[in-house]
Amino acid sequence: MRWVKALKEETKYNNLVAKYHTNFWMAGKWRCCLQTDKLAAGCHVYDPVGCVTKKPLPQLPDPEMSLQSSEQQLVVALQDYVPMGDDDLPLQKDQEYLLINSSHADWWAVQDDMGKTGFVPSTYVAEKCGNNFERFQWYNKHINRAEAEDLLMKKGKEGAFMVRDSRQAGVYTVSVYTKAPGSKGEKNPRVKHYQIRQEEGGQFYLAEKYLFNTIPELIRYHQHNAAGLITRLRYPVLPDGCCFQEAAEDQWDILPEELILGEEIGSGQFGLVLEGRWREKKVAVKMVREDCMTDDEFKEEAKVMMKLSHCKLVQLFGVCAQRSPMCLVFEFMEKGCLSDYLREKKGQLSQETLLGMCLDVSEGMAYLESSNFIHRDLAARNCLISKNNEVKVSDFGMTRYVLDDQYTSSLCSKFPVKWSAPEVIKYSKFSSKSDVWSFGVLMWEVYNEGRLPYENRSNSEVVESLNVGLRLLKPRLASDAVYMLMDWCWKEKPDDRPSFALLLHELSELSGL
Repeated sequence: MRWVKALKEETKYNNLVAKYHTNFWMAGKWRCCLQTDKLAAGCHVYDPVGCVTKKPLPQLPDPEMSLQSSEQQLVVALQDYVPMGDDDLPLQKDQEYLLINSSHADWWAVQDDMGKTGFVPSTYVAEKCGNNFERFQWYNKHINRAEAEDLLMKKGKEGAFMVRDSRQAGVYTVSVYTKAPGSKGEKNPRVKHYQIRQEEGGQFYLAEKYLFNTIPELIRYHQHNAAGLITRLRYPVLPDGCCFQEAAEDQWDILPEELILGEEIGSGQFGLVLEGRWREKKVAVKMVREDCMTDDEFKEEAKVMMKLSHCKLVQLFGVCAQRSPMCLVFEFMEKGCLSDYLREKKGQLSQETLLGMCLDVSEGMAYLESSNFIHRDLAARNCLISKNNEVKVSDFGMTRYVLDDQYTSSLCSKFPVKWSAPEVIKYSKFSSKSDVWSFGVLMWEVYNEGRLPYENRSNSEVVESLNVGLRLLKPRLASDAVYMLMDWCWKEKPDDRPSFALLLHELSELSGL
């Protein structure tokens, strides 16, 4: 897609309209602000960085700190950085910079390709060349196999890991703790060891041949994707047995005394949902089931939600981590989940309303797709409806951030078969295109007014049907054009399916926007 990159490069400094509409023009009005003038000014101010959650920044360095060059080397930006002061330098993700000074623990001086020099947070960049990774928390240089197993077993956290020197000089091993059952009847829990291998061309890989130029890049990939490992690398373990985790931002912390819990309003695979009040605001409080999810897994969902902000995603207000069980505090969606709403309103919803529901979900999913997130559990039951009849995507317990639009789940991971693409069922391979398959099933649910897909078939019968090319039949309420979109989502090969960006466009065309 060279033309896309060229277009992005050509337009990245363009002046943008200050205000925009967050929803579509439909039935003579803007759905977001209800203005009836199609040329009316937007209702939201464009802010390219305000909605993006950033890591908490360290204190600013001494402005008198010297920028004298030490051992110069290239670093790569791990994410964008917007300067907070005149001495800072902006970073653009994946761009290379010359490291000028790294003597300060939190702030490094770098130089961009235009010759401009300034400070950036040291955690926002990584070394480009070589494999000098002693500064990473996951590297334990002087620990042997037995010591690694002892430390990881004592920690007892799924995905706790470290990288250590192997017996062979210049070779490294990844040791990871898991409770997942082994294919050969290995005891549980246990520590699994993977030697980091190197191709003839010098690139590194682990269990599957996902190749990387450096070991830090390899580890970063497997922190987001199991990709052949027994489990994803989740928690770096230090030599003293402590797990290193980034501190949560204060703005997300909710004190127990601020939260008033009410009646149960729902439940999901991982949690119980209660109605509550927080700072005079009605909220939904999701509490972990102690037998279904560990505190660490619950924190994983919170981390995902903190990185996401969009009008078609259920908004997270904060996390109450100082109570047991821990809970997430979300915006309250008055009309409940989409599947229940469809059944309650059977025979009362217009074609325009049904199409609008699909539009809302596709807009939220297009945002996830553009942000390199895959949902992995998209279904009508996991979408909620606001008092303004907006549909928002929810339930991010299975969501994953991916670097290459593909996620290989760990062994024995559960997934909803009747909403899952063939490659998920066969190989546990998730991607935005497997989310697209699930979206096609969600559209089918919408146009069947909340009916369950394959409702009279077992999971094994569904798998057999998919293997011979059978698909869900056209719903009575769906037009030929709408069903063509569903069928497009159910193409056997992931690459033959549309993106969410394209689905959003096609649905907008159908609605006459």
